[in-house]
Amino acid sequence: MTIPGLPEFQILHPLWLLLMPLVPLLALLRGARGKRAAIKFPTASLLRDLGRPARSSLGGFVFGLILISLTFGILALSRPQKILSYEEEKADGIAIMLTVDVSLSMLIEDFYIGGQPVNRLTAAKRVMADFIKGRRSDKIGIVAFAGETYLPCPLTLDRDWLINNLDRVQTQRVGDGTAIGSGIAAAANRMRREKSPSKIIVLLTDGANNSGRLSPQDAAKLAATLGIKIYTIAIGTPGIHSIPDPKRGTFTPVGQQLFDEGTLKEVAAIGNGQFYMAQNLNSLSDVFGTIDKLEKTKIEHHKIIETEELFPWPLAVSATALFLALLLSLTVLHSAPEPVAT
Repeated sequence: MTIPGLPEFQILHPLWLLLMPLVPLLALLRGARGKRAAIKFPTASLLRDLGRPARSSLGGFVFGLILISLTFGILALSRPQKILSYEEEKADGIAIMLTVDVSLSMLIEDFYIGGQPVNRLTAAKRVMADFIKGRRSDKIGIVAFAGETYLPCPLTLDRDWLINNLDRVQTQRVGDGTAIGSGIAAAANRMRREKSPSKIIVLLTDGANNSGRLSPQDAAKLAATLGIKIYTIAIGTPGIHSIPDPKRGTFTPVGQQLFDEGTLKEVAAIGNGQFYMAQNLNSLSDVFGTIDKLEKTKIEHHKIIETEELFPWPLAVSATALFLALLLSLTVLHSAPEPVAT
């Protein structure tokens, strides 16, 4: 039974509280007058020499202690409890490897943030950071590739650490080129021992495979045997571009931009995923938003209700009051008559 006005507390055995009226009843009986005297003495001096009983005005105090003990004893028997409830969240997170092209062509500035031109890699890291923030229960890692691969961030649940280390995803860390197959294989190898219910590779590139010993298709087949799904994203705009070199203040022409959409679509099909094209920041954000909706983490919410027993407190008060009453009755209020000197 919950206590009105106190939803955080309840009484487990409220029937014991029906004994509470006994407390004021006993107080009334204690204070009631007794029967009229059978013999009236004209003067009390006739009994003066019979002795003086050791009475004390504390007798009412002792009876009060007994009533307090009884009151709190009944309260303890009713088992008051404090209700402790909280939500428990159980999430079966998935494993996601963001596999990012860091070849020199990713420095082409054909994306815009706030009206200012930025390179493809900067735009990709901006969108990946937002994606990572939204995946609360997933293990996420990053594999970067150009002519070779390297691991900026291993799989982790620490989203803040991952976002802070996005700066490690940069060009010119390894030889230039576009080894898409090697990137997929490196990501798959990092997830092969993961026990997650779902494993995902998100491949982001702006070129065609021209490096590495493993073709993108063979790498995708290898990943598929490990139960890994692959989403592929072609980032950038077609046309003739040049790569800026801020240190030298020069531009390096790269010629006609090549997107191997056929290979990326084939890789996505082998990996039971999908292919996307992103030519601006909004479309890239939409692609990651779509992947985020497709790959949902299973989260179960349970309401846990626990109780904290409060009866030891009234029980302690009851026992203390009763002990004091007995102590006073056997010592200060002992009623043996005192002898009268003759």
